[in-house]
Amino acid sequence: MKRSWWKEAVVYQIYPRSFRDSNGDGIGDLQGIIEKLDYLSYLGINAIWLNPVYKSPNDDNGYDISDYLDIMEEFGSMKDFDQLLAAVHEKGMRLIMDLVVNHTSDEHPWFLQSSKSPDNPYRDYYFWRTGEKSTPPNNWQSFFEGPAWQYDDATSQWYLHLFTRKQPDLNWDNPKVRDEVREIIRFWLKKGVDGFRMDVINLISKRPGLPDGTDSSDLLGHEHFANGPRIHEYLRFVQESLGDGDVMTVGETVIADLDTVAGYVDEKEGSFNMAINFEHVTLDRDKGSFDPIPLDLQALKGCFSRWQKKLDGRGWNCLYLSNHDQPRQVSRFGEDANYHRESATMLATLLHSMQGTPFIMQGEEIGMTNVDFPSIGDYRDIATLNYYREQLTAGENPESILERVRQCSRDNARTPMQWNDQDYAGFSDTASWIGINTNFRTINVKSEIEDPDSILNYYRQLIKLRREYPVFVYGDFTEIHPEHLQVFSYKRRFEGTELLAVLNLSGKECSFSLPDGPSRRLLIGNYTGRRGITGTLTLRPYEAMVLIDDMRG
Repeated sequence: MKRSWWKEAVVYQIYPRSFRDSNGDGIGDLQGIIEKLDYLSYLGINAIWLNPVYKSPNDDNGYDISDYLDIMEEFGSMKDFDQLLAAVHEKGMRLIMDLVVNHTSDEHPWFLQSSKSPDNPYRDYYFWRTGEKSTPPNNWQSFFEGPAWQYDDATSQWYLHLFTRKQPDLNWDNPKVRDEVREIIRFWLKKGVDGFRMDVINLISKRPGLPDGTDSSDLLGHEHFANGPRIHEYLRFVQESLGDGDVMTVGETVIADLDTVAGYVDEKEGSFNMAINFEHVTLDRDKGSFDPIPLDLQALKGCFSRWQKKLDGRGWNCLYLSNHDQPRQVSRFGEDANYHRESATMLATLLHSMQGTPFIMQGEEIGMTNVDFPSIGDYRDIATLNYYREQLTAGENPESILERVRQCSRDNARTPMQWNDQDYAGFSDTASWIGINTNFRTINVKSEIEDPDSILNYYRQLIKLRREYPVFVYGDFTEIHPEHLQVFSYKRRFEGTELLAVLNLSGKECSFSLPDGPSRRLLIGNYTGRRGITGTLTLRPYEAMVLIDDMRG
């Protein structure tokens, strides 16, 4: 298997608005990130994924871009960005930007021109269609609730927006749009960024004629705008725009199954290095992202196993359980009340011991949890607010809606980073743009640095081991006892070294029989007092261990 720096990296995701406020306005900024680079070095990560920092009116927290070549004033200036990039490189880390080119803000100059008249030269940069004011051009649904069309009174036409009405979709069929995207990519590469995470990149090709959708199993109309007819052509264009540099690319692929994603990340014929897939984070959801159902552990195991086996030797996995679009993993897949440390460290072991590149959402490494906001007025995420409003209009009980919101809102991952137990959690010296989780007095970086048995220091051990043992990165994958109802176990082999991961995914004790094999020793585990690692073990709630053969000594 071809070796690459991005395969060996551990990526830390920074949500700038919530990471560190350096100027006392309650909003995180670029100088705040610079302040905390020593902490990231301490953690051991070697790549940073930066959520959008471009100029934006913030209808969707920076994913509605009004200028791709400038910095949001709340975050700082281009001088601050250049300083950040230089400081990241000085510390031996890489910086990955968020590339958002399926849509722009409706305040972007292209759209402002486009909306002036039907014959404006920029009109074809977007999807405009005629139709009665009472009837959208087709039945496509937006990801953020409601129709995917907005009527424009000034020109008596509709424009397409798969996300908020202030995020009109770009028309990639127009070669001028593709040329504009190439210039954006080259601008940031010239500055020295090391790669791109490409937002909803598999939506950029829409079916000609924009026909009505008939498959409502995911999102009405998705068969015409996800993985569209010219998607590979457009992705090749993006790939060619990157030039010959060693650039890391991560595609966010919504509504895409394993076979489709495998084609995108194929090392010989694919268009990007790895993909953010959604299969495993839909297993505990029914009809939508705000419709939680109990998680089937067998389904979770099966999902991870399929992706490991399908991509082995062909492509590369992006390993994650939480990010800015997902609730906190310890609250979702673990037990933050009864087994906070145990389940947080088990989930960390899971992600760092499989083949692929682990992604750490800021705060995950200290076990930050979902937030229990008392009212809908405390939330800021537009998807959350839209959902609450729609359900309220439909006659739902407000407290029932809020209960689902508390469990599922994207704002769970967006509360400020908890640096210490002082006022405002060390994030700022004033009230922040969104509320701080009230558990910051006990869950924070300062206290965990000082505790050798903390979640943070467990993450540091995992990252260190991953760097020391190539089998963590490049080893193949063989599942052990796939029929077990609670335990996920697998072997990894590479160049004569074998790892065995044993993970109790549940909060209940269980027994597990180790497979026969070489003499093994415990490399890392999240419980102490484990003696004799042979035969049948009694695993404690959320117990995790990684065993290694003794060939390396």
